[in-house]
Amino acid sequence: MRNKKKNQILENIRLLSAGAKGVSVGKTELGKTVLVSGAVPGDLVNVKVKKSKSNYFEGEAVEILEYSQDRVEPKCIHFGTCGGCKWQNIAYEKQLEFKHNEVVNNITRIGGVSGFDIIPILGSEEQYFYRNKMEFSFSNARWLTQYEISSEENFGNKDALGFHIPGMWSKILDLKECFLQEDPSNQIRLAVKKYAVDNGLEFYDVKAQEGFLRTLMLRQNSKGEWMVLFQLYKELEAERIQLFDFLLNQFPQIKTLVFAINPKGNDSIYDLDIQTYFGEGFLYEEMDGLKFKIGPKSFFQTNYRQALELYRKTLEFAELTGDQVVYDLYTGTGTIAQYVARNARHVIGIEAVQEAIDAAIEHAELNGLDNTTFYAGDMKNVFNDEFLENHPKADVLITDPPRDGMHQKVVEQILKLSPERIVYVSCNSATQARDIALMKDDYELVKILPVDMFPQTHHVENIALLIKK
Repeated sequence: MRNKKKNQILENIRLLSAGAKGVSVGKTELGKTVLVSGAVPGDLVNVKVKKSKSNYFEGEAVEILEYSQDRVEPKCIHFGTCGGCKWQNIAYEKQLEFKHNEVVNNITRIGGVSGFDIIPILGSEEQYFYRNKMEFSFSNARWLTQYEISSEENFGNKDALGFHIPGMWSKILDLKECFLQEDPSNQIRLAVKKYAVDNGLEFYDVKAQEGFLRTLMLRQNSKGEWMVLFQLYKELEAERIQLFDFLLNQFPQIKTLVFAINPKGNDSIYDLDIQTYFGEGFLYEEMDGLKFKIGPKSFFQTNYRQALELYRKTLEFAELTGDQVVYDLYTGTGTIAQYVARNARHVIGIEAVQEAIDAAIEHAELNGLDNTTFYAGDMKNVFNDEFLENHPKADVLITDPPRDGMHQKVVEQILKLSPERIVYVSCNSATQARDIALMKDDYELVKILPVDMFPQTHHVENIALLIKK
């Protein structure tokens, strides 16, 4: 190890496993943990230290001395620059192993529980082209590689349509290909880019906040029907209509095309007025006989096929017989609530976002479900003592919180409610484990099932079943 105050290098570090957020984990000769980005488990690397703590280092691999046997050749030419598929160079079987181990380690170490059944991780049949929604940004100043910058060439047109460079919001990677969404996603994006360049349409200037074309969202359903959403910085009616008509003529798969004028400082669509140029302004999706209306602002699981497996397993864990009252916390647009409602006496869903609850109510009506009730409001405020007094006691509670997990007050209310069975769905097994630890005096963790919703990334979902002691 060379130890320099401003440029400390750790040499010959063997990376032994995968850690949180996709980093690789190794050890120094003295046994100190090293968290490394830019390499994969199994690599032998030299590491530039970026942060030094008493019990671990954080750093970046600056030289790979020996490659891991678990490496594979990335499919995408943008790998290493684009931040979307950071595990594309790891064999999928090993990705599943790392994710499975992360969940188990978090539940046992952070949750402080043991003796539960561990069902092997449920992998995704589609390891590429699994997303049903993608968002791209326009820029008049595309990201240049270090090679391009150092070559001092004049690269002419610098318009880009693609992804933000990680950590650099004003820099856009011009995408030539992407393996996340099936065809014709790439063809639509490339056709829009070519048409815009050929016809002199202004790409958005992020720094000056001016231009015409701002963002492009592509959304599809399982029937192969597509929605296209444009955000435009300003209205240029003639240019807009010509672009939209061109796209509709080229791609008959587009069932609806919508747009919004957005002169704000951010790209959020939730406070924008969405206008429909073609079609109904939404798509329908079906899941095991249930119908859902998906609009440009709707939240819906981006991996449809794996989400369906997740819902099926959640219902299986709940073991509903038709007589139980079910609470569904953090219900979103009520997809899980409605999926289980056909097997329950009544389902009560709570969610913070009013628009999501409006959609949940609309979907329940669409599906002819009269045994669901939905409430909007901050979970820790709505799910209080008065709520428990005025509603039937839950036999089964399903909770699917955001990455931060459940507020401690929510956990306390669950313990007061004291349902016989809790099915905890989580996109962050670390916060899930923390919440399980708060309930372990009253509940036994029976089993867990990790689910891979996002192949080629470190993200993993987990379903946990807790039974009242």
